[in-house]
Amino acid sequence: MPESTYVTFEESWDAASRTGGRALSPAEARARDGAGLPYAVIYRVPGREVPLGVRMVAWQAGLLDSWAYDEHGRRTAEAELRLRTDEGQLLIRRLLVRRYPDARTAEFDVRCPRTAVDLSDGGTARISHQPEGMRGDSLEAEVAVAEEHLRTARPAFDDWPALPVEDTLPDWVAAELVPAASSWRREPSRLLGSADFDEVFRPGTHIAGVTVLGAAPCGSVRVPSGVLAVACPRSWDEVPRITVAVPPGTYPLKAALVEVADRGYGPYQEVRAVRLQICDAPVAAWEMALGPGDDTLRLRAGEAFGFDTDGAAGAFGDAGVWQDLRDLLERARRPGSPEADRLAGSVAGVHLDGGGLGADLAVFYTDGDGVHPVWVGRSASGEVVCVDVRTAC
Repeated sequence: MPESTYVTFEESWDAASRTGGRALSPAEARARDGAGLPYAVIYRVPGREVPLGVRMVAWQAGLLDSWAYDEHGRRTAEAELRLRTDEGQLLIRRLLVRRYPDARTAEFDVRCPRTAVDLSDGGTARISHQPEGMRGDSLEAEVAVAEEHLRTARPAFDDWPALPVEDTLPDWVAAELVPAASSWRREPSRLLGSADFDEVFRPGTHIAGVTVLGAAPCGSVRVPSGVLAVACPRSWDEVPRITVAVPPGTYPLKAALVEVADRGYGPYQEVRAVRLQICDAPVAAWEMALGPGDDTLRLRAGEAFGFDTDGAAGAFGDAGVWQDLRDLLERARRPGSPEADRLAGSVAGVHLDGGGLGADLAVFYTDGDGVHPVWVGRSASGEVVCVDVRTAC
């Protein structure tokens, strides 16, 4: 650590935006530490805007989180520690180290190599090593952990180590990263999907009691900003979590219509998926769309990231005017509204003509609430071919 390093204190810290709350004096920070209230310790060097590292402490909640930053403001390492019930020790829960190939690589870029270590108080660690980033396979291993590597003493206010977390792995973890070790197993990327979305768009295909009827047109969506948002149209979030960069343009939306064989009440039709078609190239790979901070290493079998809805609906729209489109949708739904003629029904849901906004909103209904993954079909050269959402199982 540079000799000129100094610390400042703040009430809170947002690791993504690198912004804190109210500045605290050392005396105020000490008082908050003693009372168990949250506060952040920011490690800085003169002339550098981005901190070297940050430690966020909240003893009442039993939390201690740390981040290390490079000169570009990217998180190179993270650590999560939790206070044990005896309050004398901290259990190390998680360590994560990222490597950025160059200065242009964005934080959380899917190509960024990284290693994560998840520890349990039972004395085991799950190591996940992704030398090719999220798109590559993950090398996984479960190993026994010595007691001294699992816990650390709770430090006093004046007894912190020099930096909250370093951008290197502990020696015991580095020693495990031997490719030839028999304990390693190779797991496929959690970012890439194996689901064949094309099958629900191929007429005549039979899938477990379902017959695909074909793709029904559902209007088109203008995306002038080149950033497509996929989210619940009634979400309280002002900024959609899931966005996909696409060339600015107007794109057709279609729904996968199927016939379901129901022995009790007879066959019925439903929409199984919706697709915004960006170009006509064949899909070479399916990739899960991620929101800010989404990390596939945190996913377990059967889990996925996506947009959340408590209204059984999602929508495609331009991220640049997302809030304006939502406001227009609400006005258009009111009886007698002058904007009501902007709404039109579709097989998948409702289509809103955004008029002067230069963008549209295509609402589709899902089979329930919860998290719905968004899958991006990419060509062999990596361009976006289509953006799909499964609306029913």
